[in-house]
Amino acid sequence: MQPTVTADLAARPVEAERPLLSYRDEATGERVDLTAQQVGQWAARSASLLRDGCGLGPGSRVAVLLPPHWRTAAVLLGAWASGLAVSFRPRATAGLPVLEPGGDRPFDAVLVTPERQDDWLEDVPDAPHRYLVGTGPGRLDDVPLGWLDWSAEVLRHSDTTPDHTAIHASDPASADGTTYGQWGALAQEFATMLDLRAGDRLLVDAAETEQPLKWLLAPLSVGASVVISANLDPARRDAVVAAERITRVL
Repeated sequence: MQPTVTADLAARPVEAERPLLSYRDEATGERVDLTAQQVGQWAARSASLLRDGCGLGPGSRVAVLLPPHWRTAAVLLGAWASGLAVSFRPRATAGLPVLEPGGDRPFDAVLVTPERQDDWLEDVPDAPHRYLVGTGPGRLDDVPLGWLDWSAEVLRHSDTTPDHTAIHASDPASADGTTYGQWGALAQEFATMLDLRAGDRLLVDAAETEQPLKWLLAPLSVGASVVISANLDPARRDAVVAAERITRVL
């Protein structure tokens, strides 16, 4: 993970028309394909929302309770491009105490799906800036008082990479204190474990892999592309692999 991640994505030497990130919902048929430039543009919008819309910057803390999804990629890349410390909370941790260092400190923003926001098991952190992030197409139909629809709000901001934020490898990229440099090294190590290389196409089962280190940072660190499959029937996995020309499966 590089501090200038949105600019790096836009300039990544990938075929211009080839998707860098694809999302497909096997239950609804929804599909979104984003090139490297488009991923960079969405990340830039997200960074502008957090920086200009919320006034956040290095030292600010953001809680992210989102599944593998193209919007989650935009949220995370935008937050990291702004120098924010992210607390990523997988759904599997619902109902469990937060054990990360500084877990009792207040957050400056929280982003969560409507389903998790309504789940009685979830202890959704409070924050001055609260966004619901839908996983379906379009905007949300019903947004509770005190919350904003991320999909609507992010479109108010430019898709041009914001002015550079000075970020150092020793700065915390996550709320537990793990630095940008450490996350970058971990991403490279995991990519090596998967034998991921530039040009590979990685299939991610959204129900099986929540950690963005695995489905986002590792493949992007080596120039591989990602196909996120939601509601994937194991019996259809081979068909998806063939249709998407998958070279690696997570």
